[in-house]
Order: sequence, then C-alpha cells, then structure tokens
Amino acid sequence: MKVAILHGRENIQIEDVAPAVLNPGEVRIRIEAALTCGTDLKVFKRGYHARMIVPPAVFGHELAGTISELGEGIPESGWKLGDRVVVANSAPCGACFHCRAGQENLCEDLLFLNGAYAESIAVPARLAQKNLLRLKPETHFRDAALVEPLACVVQGVRDSQLDAGQNVLVIGAGPIGLMFVALAKNLGCQVAVAGRHSARLAAARRLGADEIIDIGDGGGLVTRVRENTRTHFDAVIEAVGQPTVWEAAVHLVRKGGMVNFFGGCPYGASITLDTTLLHYSNLTLLASFHHTPRTIRQALAFIEAGVIRSAEFIDGECPLTRLPELFQSMAAGNHAVKTLIRVHE
Repeated sequence: MKVAILHGRENIQIEDVAPAVLNPGEVRIRIEAALTCGTDLKVFKRGYHARMIVPPAVFGHELAGTISELGEGIPESGWKLGDRVVVANSAPCGACFHCRAGQENLCEDLLFLNGAYAESIAVPARLAQKNLLRLKPETHFRDAALVEPLACVVQGVRDSQLDAGQNVLVIGAGPIGLMFVALAKNLGCQVAVAGRHSARLAAARRLGADEIIDIGDGGGLVTRVRENTRTHFDAVIEAVGQPTVWEAAVHLVRKGGMVNFFGGCPYGASITLDTTLLHYSNLTLLASFHHTPRTIRQALAFIEAGVIRSAEFIDGECPLTRLPELFQSMAAGNHAVKTLIRVHE
C-alpha cells in the first residue's frame, strides 16, 4: 500500500509498504478521509515531535474510514468488517495517577497513533478499546475526520468554563480558532475573532463570529484589537501558538477574566508577564492540552448534530502522491484551512 513516511525535517516520501500483520485486539481501517493539520505542519518543519512521532515514521493523524480486517480476540458482539468508524490519535493507559484523577489527556503513557496519510492503518488494541467510535450511517467521513482536533477544542472550552452571555475573544483564525468560534457560539457566547487572511476571516463570519478584527501582519496586536472594539472580554483564547501572542493575550482580557493559552509554542519558548497586571487584575491563566475519551465522544456528537461541518474547514483536496509538495507549500505560507488527502488515487 502507499503511505507517507516522515524521514526528518521537511522530508516526506511516499512509499509502497506491506500492511503490518495485525496483533490480537487490533483492527485495520481502510482510510476514506484524511485531513491536514497544523500540528502535522509543525512536525514537518521540525522533523519530529518528541512525544508523538520520531522519524522515520508513518505520518498524519486525522482520519476516518471502514474496518477492513480484524485481529484475533475481537468480541463477536464488537466490531465487524465494513463498520464505518473514526479513531482518535491517542489512547490513555487508564492506570496512572492522571488517568485515575480524570485527567487522561495528561496520561503518563499516552499511546499515539500516526499514519493517516496512507491507504490503510492498523489500530493498536488500546486505541480500538478506548477511542474507536462507530459512525452513524449518514455521517460523512470527511466530517468525522475532524473529531480529533475538535476534541482538543472541546477540552479547551471545558477547561475555560465558557458559558452563555460571555464575551469571548479568539486570537487566531486557523482551524482551531474557527472551531472555538463555532463551539462558543453554540453555547450562546458573543465572539470576536482577531486573525489574518480574508478566507479564514470569512469562515469565522460564516461560523457566527460577531466581530472580525483583521490584524494584518500581526504587529501591534493589542493596539489593533483595542482600536477595533470596545468590548470587555471575559475570556481570551490564544489559538496561534506564538510567545508574543501569549503575552498580548493577558492585556486583552478584562479584570477578573480568563486567558487560555491553547496554542502550543515552539519547544523551549518563554514569555514575560507583568506580575502587577496579573495580580491586581485577578486574572485566571490556564493552558489546555490534547483530549480525553470523553471529549472525543463529545466531539463526534457535535459533528453528528451538525454543529461542526467539514464544509467550513476543508477548502482544498490533494492526492496522496502530491503530499510532499503540499506540505512544502504549507510551510511556505499556503493559507488553506484544511486539505482533504485523497489516499486511494
């Protein structure tokens, strides 16, 4: 089968490999939809991810498809060939301190799954048990493939305790920022988006954003936002992942408000915060990471209820054979939101 292999920094190769023999409890999925992701772009640029992927390794982690093979030990009442499914990109151990405390996203032994950019993928037994979900007959694969990033956003919304009537500022209009817009609006929040690129800002408007703030080249972010809105924000979501934007976020929330540093910065990055501002404004600062089995299921529920639709996020398609060129264009500044990878051409 054809599969994308990450060999290092900005080095993806499409190779023909034999499908792995399934171990007991594993399932094989014929991939029907695979999507690009900002995390994959970061990994492509850096050549690795210390926790998720060490090259050479199969690449990609947002997918949905049908079960094409079952390993030994699958209960007769469980999965069947042809079942339409979505699988998360990780599963917790269920036994460590954090899992027992209900913080499975912080599991000390998260088992990660990569290999979405391929014709099929073997799903380890732990993932098959904990984070493999059946789709409704009417659910499109390209919609279901959004489950993993959406589950991370569901975790962020939960951590932030967003609620109806709050004024929320989302900084960043990429896929994650747009998902925050959709979920915050679904909760009944008033939402402003500060971001760049007309297509992404137009998507934010379609998803219900009440205010759109074009920040241009990103310089002077605090001034640009203040000049374009008089809203006092109860919550600010940083969905960019840049230290300068983390620093700006604390200047844009009201006294007593909350900032969620959701966007992951480059490894080793640091920021400077005004302790007087934090203390006397009584700010709450937090950072959300990853997802849990609970938020994976909540994400699929949002998708199957129509709250999140792939049409608002997927704005391009690409055959698997052209994936290396696609990532080169993304690294060079391609502003697509998400691209559907056609793995069977």
